[in-house]
Amino acid sequence: MTESQMLREIHEQPAAATRTIEALTPLRPQIAALAEGRRHVLFAARGSSDNAGLYGRYLLETYAGRPAAMLAPSVFTHYHAAVDLSDTLVVTISQSGGTQELVETQALVREQGAATVAVTNVGDSPLAAEADLALVTQAGPELAVPATKTYLGQTIAMAVLATTLAPDEGARVALDGELAELPGRIAQVIEAGTGVDEAACALAEAMGPTIVTGRGLLLGTALETALKIEETCLRPVRGYSYADLRHGPIAVVRPGAVAVLVAAKDGPLTAAMTELAGSLAERGATVVGVGGDEDFVRACGLHVPAPAAPETLSPIGTIVPAQLVVERLAARLDLDPDNPRGLAKVTQTDAGSPASETR
Repeated sequence: MTESQMLREIHEQPAAATRTIEALTPLRPQIAALAEGRRHVLFAARGSSDNAGLYGRYLLETYAGRPAAMLAPSVFTHYHAAVDLSDTLVVTISQSGGTQELVETQALVREQGAATVAVTNVGDSPLAAEADLALVTQAGPELAVPATKTYLGQTIAMAVLATTLAPDEGARVALDGELAELPGRIAQVIEAGTGVDEAACALAEAMGPTIVTGRGLLLGTALETALKIEETCLRPVRGYSYADLRHGPIAVVRPGAVAVLVAAKDGPLTAAMTELAGSLAERGATVVGVGGDEDFVRACGLHVPAPAAPETLSPIGTIVPAQLVVERLAARLDLDPDNPRGLAKVTQTDAGSPASETR
């Protein structure tokens, strides 16, 4: 079997992660200076980048104590709303940096008084050039349509941003040590590939709905996993937060369904994810767990290990085994993971507009 470009790029992620950490951490003084006096942080993104921004939002609030939220670009590009952003840092995330909607949004929020940070993989892109500060990830060229190493780089940028703005210097130093170890741990998980075949087989044989769920810091990872399954493997998938799933949609879970649960090895929500795994199994679903602690592993029918990391950094590494499962699932379904049907590396948000977001 010919190795896919997507799989090759997954294998490139440990090196890409190391380069990105080394490139972005020296920018902390500029980040801190730009954010000084600005209480709020807003994230603007589309597609996979939106899921990285969701991780950033949770991390800013839970770790750095900064109010954060996701910005709706159309508020500025279509409604032309006048919003006072003089106390706001706006972080715009685009792998290509050429997303016209996001470039325009960045310009418009600056007019409203925001300070702007661009997170992109292309240093000479319009988004990077026009931001107050550019955090350029070092993934290198990404040829497969599904974003893998560029997405990983974005999550690292979120961690650097949050640790910069966190008030506890001691906690930041400790987390920096964990971040430095993460590329090596990611490499170990990729090399081992434990549980990947079994998880892909379960998804391929699903006779009912496929759902993906996570909570808190891992919600963005869950939604990114769902997006990758749907766009790469052409399977209808629903990504839910734990809370949303519990508030009704769990009723559709029945024998033949597959539920993919992503969890951290620690933190206040791991026990709840473990309890959910048991509830879904009782309803007849095949439960595939990614990450989590020992109790979570026991509660899941199938399990794919994630790189060891504290909950604050878990979203960075946990997406990697999920990417491996998606690539293997595409192969089982005789699909080309590098060029999913109907998708391009750069898409557009509005008909007739210039290029928008990379996947």
